[in-house]
Amino acid sequence: MKQEIDLQQLTIPRLLKNNRLRYGDRTALREKDLGIWQKVSWNQYWEHVRNFALGLKELGLEDREGKVSILGDNCREWLYADIAAQACRAISIGVYPTNVAEQCHYVLENSDSSMVVCKDQEQVDKILEIKDRLPRLKQIIVIDMKGLRNYKDPFIISFEAVEKLGFACHEKDRERFERMVESVEPDDVGVMVYTSGTTGKPKGAMITHRNMVAMIQGLSRVIPFNQKDSFVSALPLCHIAERSFSMIFPMWAGCTVNFAESVATLQEDLREISPTAFLSVPRIWEKMHSNINIKIKDSIFIKRWVFNAVMPIGEKVADLRLSGKPVPIFLKILNGIGYLLLFRALRNSIGLLNGSIFVSGAAPMSKELLRFYHGIGVPVRECFGMTECAGISVIPSEHNIRAGEVGEVIPGIELKLADDGEIMLRGDSVFKGYYGNPEQSATSYDEEGWLLTGDVGEITHEGQLKIVDRKKDLIINAYGKNIAPSEIENKLKFSAFIKEGIVVGDGRPYLSAMIQLELDNVSDWAQENRIAYTTYKSLAENPEVNKLVRGEVDAVNEQLARVEKIRKFAILTKELDQDDDEVTATMKVRRSTVEKKFKDIIDALYLGM
Repeated sequence: MKQEIDLQQLTIPRLLKNNRLRYGDRTALREKDLGIWQKVSWNQYWEHVRNFALGLKELGLEDREGKVSILGDNCREWLYADIAAQACRAISIGVYPTNVAEQCHYVLENSDSSMVVCKDQEQVDKILEIKDRLPRLKQIIVIDMKGLRNYKDPFIISFEAVEKLGFACHEKDRERFERMVESVEPDDVGVMVYTSGTTGKPKGAMITHRNMVAMIQGLSRVIPFNQKDSFVSALPLCHIAERSFSMIFPMWAGCTVNFAESVATLQEDLREISPTAFLSVPRIWEKMHSNINIKIKDSIFIKRWVFNAVMPIGEKVADLRLSGKPVPIFLKILNGIGYLLLFRALRNSIGLLNGSIFVSGAAPMSKELLRFYHGIGVPVRECFGMTECAGISVIPSEHNIRAGEVGEVIPGIELKLADDGEIMLRGDSVFKGYYGNPEQSATSYDEEGWLLTGDVGEITHEGQLKIVDRKKDLIINAYGKNIAPSEIENKLKFSAFIKEGIVVGDGRPYLSAMIQLELDNVSDWAQENRIAYTTYKSLAENPEVNKLVRGEVDAVNEQLARVEKIRKFAILTKELDQDDDEVTATMKVRRSTVEKKFKDIIDALYLGM
């Protein structure tokens, strides 16, 4: 397929058309409905997108200037709406389903959205609450109309009704949609992805079809995925990482996308599907590792003995491979025995037995966590990418995965480091700019057109990129020593009892940390040790829990240089929450907000120093 068409003219709607012609009745999407996996073929995928796109045009969606926001959990209709809007030469915008009404208002107003697709009643209620302050909004399209029977607002129309409207248009002019698809140009903005907003208001990154195709074309030369691969869609689709795996990748290679019922059922869904590829963020990888440790701890003696005896073998093999060293034959044999005794069962328990492509992105993964997964035969590779580069820009090849490194740039991207170590990128996948924000767009580049990523990195002797930290997050202590907090924080979060560790100490003589407990695991520990508690706060204030965390912090300190050690810590008495503006929708800590909000706690850690 890639040789039969002009790569320079590819767009996402054209790729859908090609896949429909090439794969026909092959399964493109699967979604669980009432416990049964429902299949959607490439032919059906095309028809749904066609009908919805034509329906949008009938409702008055404009070319180029039209904006369609999509608000809701991942589902088939999310993708139909996404690609349909692009096929109309309009722009698709994802809105996090966890956003409160005011956050939704910001995105819809900032993007000038004229239509919004809502998953269900919960999301519709948010839009109705803010509708009067959105003068450009013309239509609320609802996927699941359950509970909306008595809603009389004329703005509301069902997703199904829009598809019927579009099908009627198709019956009158069967070539209209094909003409629409062919009219979409590579330099048209196809999607607008809002950044997580860790340093302020989210910004709408305008990503063209050329950006998306260039990214996936380069990445496909490093990761050889094809139509036989299957993904699980679990991260929010409005995040560029999930958009890549659930929309851009499948459009390029014909892969199958499976929709997990929810994050809560992800583990079960993974076991049922056993995908060949899995992309997630470190928080999910950490959670799966934590679940394994808890289950092993609660298992019978013989299982614990096998785990403790065999796991060091896998980790020794992982250490050698992650440092680029050969594995002796006797270790390979022992590792094979370990696979039969333990590793295969562990991979199966987390639903990754049949996987071959494992990627972690959006934030750094601790070396200990990477070592664990490689030890059980799940060769996770970290990547580096940005919303502003349509997804992944740097990733290691299968045989060059190194701990603490994210590989080399994909074909089509250039990378260099500024004098202060800031990573700069250039290539066809670099975005068009921020919507309605020319000043911010201009400051995103240097005078030679290099994108300033805001991340500090180093190039290793093997030519791989190593991420030091976010430029704005680097800590300079009272003695002028530069310290990257993220690596320390990742070591803290490797503990089964710590969900977040926020390291502070800028301008101070030593480092301290604010700790958020991993509630489920600490609760289980408290019950096992007959420690009474009622809420998260009561756990956080319990002296025995403080001793537990002290032990975890001490264990981390043993791995750190003197200047990096955590001298003092405080356990937060509340969980960080998106509604309180403490974390983003992708669960990244808003460091500046948290440090301001908990200033009294931080100051107390430095009293009498």
